[in-house]
Amino acid sequence: MTRSRHNLLAVGILAALAGALAQTHKSQTPNLSKEWPTYGHDPGGMRFSPLTEINPGNVDKLKVAWVFHMRPEGYVAPARGGGGGYGEEGGAGAGRGRGGGGRGGGTGFAPSENTPLVIDGTMYMSTPYARVVAIDPTTGKELWSFHLPTSSPSTRGVEYWAGDSQTAAQIVFGASDGKLYSLDAKTGKPNNAFGDNGIVNLNTPEIMQGLPGRNGLSSPPIVYKNMVITGGTTQESPSLGPAGDVRAWDMHTGKVVWTFHSIPRAGEKYNDTWAGDSWKNRTGVNVWGFLTVDAERGIVYMPFGAPSVDQYGGDRVGDNLFGNSLVAVDANTGKYLWHFQIVHHDLWDADLTGAPALIDVKQGGKTIPAVAAINKVGLLFLLNRETGKPIYGVEERPVPASEVPSEHASKTQPFPLKPPPLARMSMSMADVATVTPELEAACRKLLEGVQLGGPFLPPAYNRLRAQFPGNHGGVNWGGTSFNPQLGYLFINSNELGQLSGQKDHDPSTGRALQKGVGNRVDPDGPVEGVPGGGRLSIPGVGNSQQLPCQQPPWGELTAVNVNTGEFAWRVPLGVTDSLPPDKQKTGLPGNGGTIATAGGLVFVGATDDGRFRAFDAKTGKELWTFKLGGAAEATPMTYQGRDGRQYVVITSTGGGFFNNPVTDDSIMAFALDGAPAK
Repeated sequence: MTRSRHNLLAVGILAALAGALAQTHKSQTPNLSKEWPTYGHDPGGMRFSPLTEINPGNVDKLKVAWVFHMRPEGYVAPARGGGGGYGEEGGAGAGRGRGGGGRGGGTGFAPSENTPLVIDGTMYMSTPYARVVAIDPTTGKELWSFHLPTSSPSTRGVEYWAGDSQTAAQIVFGASDGKLYSLDAKTGKPNNAFGDNGIVNLNTPEIMQGLPGRNGLSSPPIVYKNMVITGGTTQESPSLGPAGDVRAWDMHTGKVVWTFHSIPRAGEKYNDTWAGDSWKNRTGVNVWGFLTVDAERGIVYMPFGAPSVDQYGGDRVGDNLFGNSLVAVDANTGKYLWHFQIVHHDLWDADLTGAPALIDVKQGGKTIPAVAAINKVGLLFLLNRETGKPIYGVEERPVPASEVPSEHASKTQPFPLKPPPLARMSMSMADVATVTPELEAACRKLLEGVQLGGPFLPPAYNRLRAQFPGNHGGVNWGGTSFNPQLGYLFINSNELGQLSGQKDHDPSTGRALQKGVGNRVDPDGPVEGVPGGGRLSIPGVGNSQQLPCQQPPWGELTAVNVNTGEFAWRVPLGVTDSLPPDKQKTGLPGNGGTIATAGGLVFVGATDDGRFRAFDAKTGKELWTFKLGGAAEATPMTYQGRDGRQYVVITSTGGGFFNNPVTDDSIMAFALDGAPAK
């Protein structure tokens, strides 16, 4: 492509993105060409920046421009250790999708998955130290901070509303205790007209259903016109608890505008996908990840997770809508438009995770408005976002039945005809890792008596099965980014199995136990975990880095050409430092996502090796790597500072779901000139 054509295309993309945000915010539209005004950069979640200063020819010259430390002076970690992280991997009552995790005890640090925003020359971020902070994005100097009195703000970031003639621009975000806050973007002061002095309680009677629990926010909400739309975390177990409904709130008053029932109530369409009263007071089926909005069409896209308990469904016979479904509703009213269920009757914790990216697919001279739906299984469904119909076709394929006598697994599951799976879906003994003799021996011992196979192996009965991908994914909340100039969708994926099995529970012995990290049962239910379950990996010698038991790659970065449905390129993502140098390029699992730029780059952290990387968007060649103070379990962002330089920013604290130490509190900015900004 010539430079002039390249520039014309970039201008066209900018116009489309600006138009989308103009529909979303009726005043002082953020500058999409230079800033990062929402988690996904645009309301449709493409995570694509038009900035071009940093490119494949100079990215290797990036240097640290500034560092902001999130932990305030004098901070003392809570006595429980971990310093404010709240992990997804808990037992009964643990929150679905709450993020964080990792070993923070003793370090005084806390894990964060934050992606900052930059609007009108100010950067906004959540921190795991009960603060939301505004800083100067050119210098890293703090401008204001707001301290939450009772909890921590959503770990993945905040949202911005541009305001109107009635209300000034606001920073809006949720918290772990189920509160929704609205702060003046210029001052950090609460908006006293919003709810109760700037705070709305998300844990309303309609949501709580008369049961204990809470429905906090781990991801930022999204704004549309004068509304903020929220999902929630609910709980992994027990099966009864807070509803996972999606709601829209008036940004002026904090009052509910509309509610969408994530589980259809009696008399509502699709209630019959739940046997009997199994829908009643059911928890789960929530959007703990990211909502997206087609502002031009007035549609909000909701990626729902699994019903609770997500690995046993004997008490919820049926397909269980809208569990594991992408649902499109009218953004003005919450009225149902269409849905597409990616997993029927989930037994694998196969939540839809990443933001449903709104992209264009070009075929036969026509442009199809599309949405990319993806879940932990690692199957990517490219759908027409107006109708929900698959672009490349989907077929229902037979899958294994459940061995558990009281379980009723779905006989089939949907598979897209294109693209191929993004993660391993089965395993045999021929796939056991042979990276080192020690790892092979340990893995073969771990797999003794374990059933292998796939895809969609339900939990075994009175024994263990190796499921691929495990319930971490596949693809987790990092989701996708999209370069509209190339038509490439970028996805970082994990290759990590799960050992899962269930047996009958004798209530006289106490509550049912899950037996293994990542496995879940209802503590008052009829089954409990088989001993020995958990991640299909071996701890490294002398460190916490997990070594998966199947052959590498253990993590990958893939570019999908959405115009053909085929992989454009695929490369390992991450290194295993504990292995011999000639065997370290294994790829690694992790959390966090990618961003794409018009400069022809893909930036990603997300691996538990503590690196931040840049890749050539066209070829997948790794061009730049920087060793951080902790793993970057977050999605980066980029913007242009007032000095005219392009900055790229990543949060690096360590943590994640693999017992990684929490070793840092940094928000780190990189630019081509490493000299401190004046």
